[in-house]
Amino acid sequence: MGHVPIKRYLWQSFLLSFAFVVLSGAARGQNNASTVIRYPVDNSSSNSSGLLPGQFSLERDTVDRARRPRKPLESFYFDDSTRARRIFSWSVSLENNNITLQEMDTTIAEFQRDYPFMRQGVGSASLGNLGGATIPLDYFERPQFRNFSFMQAWSAYLMSPEQIRFYNARMPYTNISYQMSGQRSKEEQLFHAVISQNISPSSSINLDYNSDGMRGQYERQRALDRYFSANFAHTGKRYAIHGGYIYNVGDIQENGGIVDMRDVTDTVMDRTENIPVRLDGQADARNAYKGHTFYWTQSYGIPLRRQRLSDDLTLSKIPTVFVGQSFQYTTFRKIYSDAVKQPLMGMGEEEETLNPPFYDHFYISSEGTRDSVRQAMLDLKLFMQLQPYNRNGALGLVTAGAGYERNSYSYYVPEEYRESYGRGGKQHKNSIYVYGRMEGAVSRYLRWSADARLHTIGYRSGDFDAGGRLSLSAYIKNKPLTLDASVRFALREPDFWQQNYFSNHYAWSNRFSKEKTTLIRAAFRVPDVGLELGGSYALTKDKVYYGLNVVPEQYGDMLSVMRLYLRKDFRLGGFHLNHRVLMQWSSAQEVAPVPLLSADLSYFFGFYAVKEVLYLQVGIDGRYNTRYYAYAYDPAIGQFYTQDRVKLGNYPSLDAFVSAKWKRLRLLVKLQHWNCNLFGGNRYFEVVNYPQNRMMLKFGLSWSFYD
Repeated sequence: MGHVPIKRYLWQSFLLSFAFVVLSGAARGQNNASTVIRYPVDNSSSNSSGLLPGQFSLERDTVDRARRPRKPLESFYFDDSTRARRIFSWSVSLENNNITLQEMDTTIAEFQRDYPFMRQGVGSASLGNLGGATIPLDYFERPQFRNFSFMQAWSAYLMSPEQIRFYNARMPYTNISYQMSGQRSKEEQLFHAVISQNISPSSSINLDYNSDGMRGQYERQRALDRYFSANFAHTGKRYAIHGGYIYNVGDIQENGGIVDMRDVTDTVMDRTENIPVRLDGQADARNAYKGHTFYWTQSYGIPLRRQRLSDDLTLSKIPTVFVGQSFQYTTFRKIYSDAVKQPLMGMGEEEETLNPPFYDHFYISSEGTRDSVRQAMLDLKLFMQLQPYNRNGALGLVTAGAGYERNSYSYYVPEEYRESYGRGGKQHKNSIYVYGRMEGAVSRYLRWSADARLHTIGYRSGDFDAGGRLSLSAYIKNKPLTLDASVRFALREPDFWQQNYFSNHYAWSNRFSKEKTTLIRAAFRVPDVGLELGGSYALTKDKVYYGLNVVPEQYGDMLSVMRLYLRKDFRLGGFHLNHRVLMQWSSAQEVAPVPLLSADLSYFFGFYAVKEVLYLQVGIDGRYNTRYYAYAYDPAIGQFYTQDRVKLGNYPSLDAFVSAKWKRLRLLVKLQHWNCNLFGGNRYFEVVNYPQNRMMLKFGLSWSFYD
């Protein structure tokens, strides 16, 4: 395909969306004549119609428009019970503009889990500093970025359109959360704020800001990751749109880990900043990234028959066709920089070379590094959905769509290396794909779905992803028991950056085959008794990974990984005993290292200190995994890679906490890693050469406002 500037695509997409909105408005105007409109009765005034409070009148109030009550929320997305809530939230899919309701985070449950990478499953391995790189212990939760895989290590701190929460509230909603800990020189802070405002019953805007970071307990360990998003949503009877802007930014100092792990395991140094670090020879080594995302997805419903008086107010129960369009434009840039530390005056040659260089290669300069890579990603979709009869029917929705992807890559390759590593500079790659989905429900006992995506033309031609899901439910005394099963088949091109890269310390030019993966999952859940039992199995051919030499490699044999997961929460009076246990097996630990056993336990006692007013929880959280060849980490490329020198694990990390809920205010006091230097052998490493934080006292609060 020929080269067309990205700005032209942005302009064309804007015109297409503007035309879509205008046509949707015209269609709405034409449909108004045949649509039954119901207005709620103002129950605060006299009611001579004989209707009960909350019932609807079919007549327009043409006498006194100023006193006519505000129009209620009417949307095919939400049922009566959802619309009755004072506030609720949801997320949206850019594939089809469908929404998924999300629980509001207002309870005290698991409020003590402050780190974003510790809230799912059994947690993650981290470098120790909040804001630094992390990787999940669960193989099936590890990110697999198709684009700009350099950001995988910080995925826990990034915001994407699929993660955005939209809100509908009868009054303005604000939530502010703040936590801090440690001495001022080693301070750790987490801040999160959400502001949401409805501008009509069906339209809302919200702002979301998050900041996670710390100064660090060890030398050059400062990190700060932030995101900001401004979002809007309109969910009307015919037309729905979600969109917004997201800004991700991070600034992370890199120290390469400590020089000798025995400085922690065999001795107890009071001042952690005096422990030598491996990047001591590189002054102010750091990774910095910035990302901008503009997105929207919209659809318009066209009923296939006229609505009757007996129909629901929305389109959810009559045959309807939805026509939609989706747009996403994202740019990410990452810079790794360092400079060789100059020796102090009077320092001898023997002292200057006490520690060997951290990096083996210097392709561009031995004096310093500034590696900059950038990628711009455009994704434009057009789709159509058919609702044959009922959105919750046996065949509820059929979706078909086509999309266009354009990726622009930018990196620098000096002239003398271009024959071996490519020309670098700016490169553009285009792809066209088609996708489809079918879903439905047979009563409330069985739900099913199937979907597929095929790249037909361009860079990713031949990429294929297809799967299906089946959910069976049973009810005992109206308490649900659910069995979910799914299967997926995928054929995918490895990320561009796993095949093409040049920097001061690392360079590669690969021609990898497509990865072939079969994934099977099953889970049994009984929410009322806090039980979840699940299993997963993945079989992958030609797996791409970062191996012993740090650079990307492709594993030519079959890689199989299996897991069993158990969550069981026991309650004995006020005592709560919550368990998350994971067992994993990998056929090639040198490719996909996993611990055999990982556990995350939470034991606490909950009670009312002031009846129906102040609720307290006092308890202990613990994490543990068996020994295995854990990952190592390379700062220059921001990637975790496999190693076969050191086994880590077999160490319990314990936190003690007191949390409280008083009306809309949640409070937390936490003593993190209180068993440090008490027992466990000081083996508190999750990544090679990177010790975890020592004991810290934390304070936190979260306050919600509805006014």
